Amino acid sequence: MPELLRKIEADYISAYKARREVEVAVLRMLKTALKNMQVDLGREPEDHEVLDAIMRQVKQRKESIEQFRAAGRTELADREQAELEALAAYLPTPLTPEQTSALVDAVIAELGAAGMQDMGRVMGAINASHKGRVDGKALAALVRARLGAGPKA
Repeated sequence: MPELLRKIEADYISAYKARREVEVAVLRMLKTALKNMQVDLGREPEDHEVLDAIMRQVKQRKESIEQFRAAGRTELADREQAELEALAAYLPTPLTPEQTSALVDAVIAELGAAGMQDMGRVMGAINASHKGRVDGKALAALVRARLGAGPKA
C-alpha cells in the first residue's frame, strides 16, 4: 500500500475515534475519490496519483470558498476553509515566493526559454519536478511576467 494512502487511512480512523467531524467528512470524501480511482485504474493508486486526487480536492475547495464569499455565504466558506486546511496536511510543503521565483529563473535559463511560446515547456518542467509545491495561478503569472508578456488581463 502506498505511503500516502496508508497515512490517509490511519488518519481517518484516528479522526473517527476522536469525533473530529470535519476531518472525518473530508477524509471520507477523499477515500471515496481514491476508491473510484482504484476501480478506474484496476489497481491501487500510487502516491503521485493520490497526490493528484488531493490536489483536485484542494482546488475544488478553493473555488468553492471564492464563490461562497462572493455570494456572502461566510458560514459555508468557513466550512470549506476548514476542509481545505484538513486536506492541506497531505500536500508537500509549498515553496516560498522567493524559492518559486528562483526556480522559475533557473528553469527558464536551463530550457533557454525566450518568449511566450516557451511558457508551456517552462510550466511543464516546474510542475513535473515540484508537483503540489507551487500554486498554479501564481506560477503562471510569474512565468508570464518573466517571459515578457506581463500579467494577463
